[in-house]
Amino acid sequence: MDTSMTNQTVIRVAVIDDHEVVRVGLKSLIDLQPDLSVVVACATGREALAAVPHAADVVVLDFRLPDLDGFVVCRRLLQQDPTLRIIILTSFERPNMAHDVADAGARGYLLKEARGHAVITGIRQVMQDQWVCPAPHPPTSAPEPSDFLRRFETLTPREKAVLTGLSRGQTNAQIGHALGLSELTVKDYVSHVLLKMGCARRIEVARLFHHSHPPQYSDQKE
Repeated sequence: MDTSMTNQTVIRVAVIDDHEVVRVGLKSLIDLQPDLSVVVACATGREALAAVPHAADVVVLDFRLPDLDGFVVCRRLLQQDPTLRIIILTSFERPNMAHDVADAGARGYLLKEARGHAVITGIRQVMQDQWVCPAPHPPTSAPEPSDFLRRFETLTPREKAVLTGLSRGQTNAQIGHALGLSELTVKDYVSHVLLKMGCARRIEVARLFHHSHPPQYSDQKE
C-alpha cells in the first residue's frame, strides 16, 4: 500500500480546550476515525498560536480559554495560516453568535453539549467548505410578518443585502457578483440569514420577505 497516498487523505485536527476531560475525550473520539487524526491538543490560546499554524487542517477551538478570547485566537491563527478551517466550541448560544463566529473567520460553531458525532461530522463538513452550526429547532409555523420585520432589523447590513438578493431569486453566484463576494462567502451568509430569520429554505425566506415588505436594501461594500 502507498502510505504517502493514505496519509494525504487523513484530516489533521487540532483540539484546543482548557478542560482536560473535554480535550482528551475529543482526541480519543477523533482518533478512532480512519480519516481523522489529532496532531495538536493543547489547553491555552498561546499554546495554540505556537503549535497549530501549518500543522493542522481543522481546529476545534474552545470559545473560552484561560488566557485569550477564543475569537482573538481564531483571528490570529488565520493570520498565521489562512488555510485553517476553524470550528468554535461554546457552552451557550448567545445572540448573533453565527455572525460573530463568521466575523472572526471561523467556519461555524457547535455547542459543547453536542454529541461527539456532531463534532466528527462538523470536521468533515468544514473540509467540504460547508458552514457548521447547531441544528436549529424547526419553527412550528412560519414567522408572522411583524416578527419577520423584527428579525430583519437584527441582520447586519451585508446580511440584509444578501436577503434582498434571495428575495429576487438570485443564485449565490449572482449575489456574490453584485456584492463583490465569493460564492462560498455568500453561501455562509445565506446560512446565517436563514438561521436568524427562522426559515429552513431560501424560497421560504423570499416569500416572507415579500409578504412582510421590509425596506429594500442596497449594500455598501464594507
